[in-house]
Amino acid sequence: MRIETIRLENFKAYRDVFIQDIPPFCVVVGANGTGKTTLFDVFGFLKDCLTYNVSSAVAKRGGFKEVLSRGSDSNTIKIEIQFRMPISEVERLVTYHLAIQEKKGRAMVAREILRYKRGSFGSPYHFLDFKEGKGYAITNEEEFNKPDEELEREEQTLDSHDVLAIKGLGQFQRFKAANAFRQLIENWHVSDFHINLARGSKDAAGFAEHLSDSGDNLQLVAKYLLDHEPEKFEAIINRMKSRVPGIGDIKPFPTEDGRLLLKFQDGSFKDPFVDRYVSDGTIKMFAYLVLLYDPKPHPLLCVEEPENQLYPKLLPELAEEFREYANRGGQVFVSTHSPDFLNATELEEVFWLRKKKGYTEMVRAADDKQVSIYMREGDQMGALWKQGLFEGADPI
Repeated sequence: MRIETIRLENFKAYRDVFIQDIPPFCVVVGANGTGKTTLFDVFGFLKDCLTYNVSSAVAKRGGFKEVLSRGSDSNTIKIEIQFRMPISEVERLVTYHLAIQEKKGRAMVAREILRYKRGSFGSPYHFLDFKEGKGYAITNEEEFNKPDEELEREEQTLDSHDVLAIKGLGQFQRFKAANAFRQLIENWHVSDFHINLARGSKDAAGFAEHLSDSGDNLQLVAKYLLDHEPEKFEAIINRMKSRVPGIGDIKPFPTEDGRLLLKFQDGSFKDPFVDRYVSDGTIKMFAYLVLLYDPKPHPLLCVEEPENQLYPKLLPELAEEFREYANRGGQVFVSTHSPDFLNATELEEVFWLRKKKGYTEMVRAADDKQVSIYMREGDQMGALWKQGLFEGADPI
């Protein structure tokens, strides 16, 4: 599954934005305060809505008034995502629409729709449609030979007006699109990596298969890969050797008092270093590779400013790793302030953000004629950004 379009209305700085032709590897650039973090928070917001409920997701962000675009004459926040997924062995463009309002001081789901075309012609059909906690879902959505009037509706009433219908109905296989989209959201990885949390000893009795958003379980995931996915672990080590000069080996090391450390072998020294003596950039590159070579990859990765703590010469290498991950079937969103990272991107991969009358706009680099001409002539994206060719998105 891959997200192709995103429409936002009244979500913080995004008063009315439609992002289309989103590539597998999508890089977003912009000056401070233009909305890079907010764009990524759309994914975190939807995940919080699904994991908890809409009220909790809104409260986590300071309340409904803080999420609603300032100065808006509407009381409705809308998020719409289109993604492709196979249904009955046919790739279909599925649309998820979510509208949120506040009533009596509480956020609620005003409308939730999941729709796609049953055939090559006609309008998309609503296979899930809920308003304020009541609605229906189609139970025989894969019977494409039946006319619309013979589709079977199952009426449902949710426990609360702030609960997503896909949270409950998406647990059942018979609601194919709802089930697939629920799994898509649940498996999104929105990185909030912290070097200080990734370092240091961990309880050796712990267990973790996947890297957490903060990276605080890095040692445990490395131990899991070493024990259960040795080929993946070896691939990560080989990538570290080729990407980071001097790295000879990396192994999780259990201590006598039941803790777990990472030990990095430098080719110049006999004894390995524990991770607290290794550079921030080395730890971070290793964490990214652990994330990117997960045996069960995330369908979507969101990474903010990966250049922090990394040596500039490593940034093209990291961009290549992100692109390879996307080519293997995942999707990667990256925000950056680094011209070095941008220099490793392609024209179709880059978008930039700019403010207009207080609200954020998003521009595809490929839609800018001048940038496209320069790129075709061999210029690099980061150099063009530094020269001020990204209108409204000067590097500040």
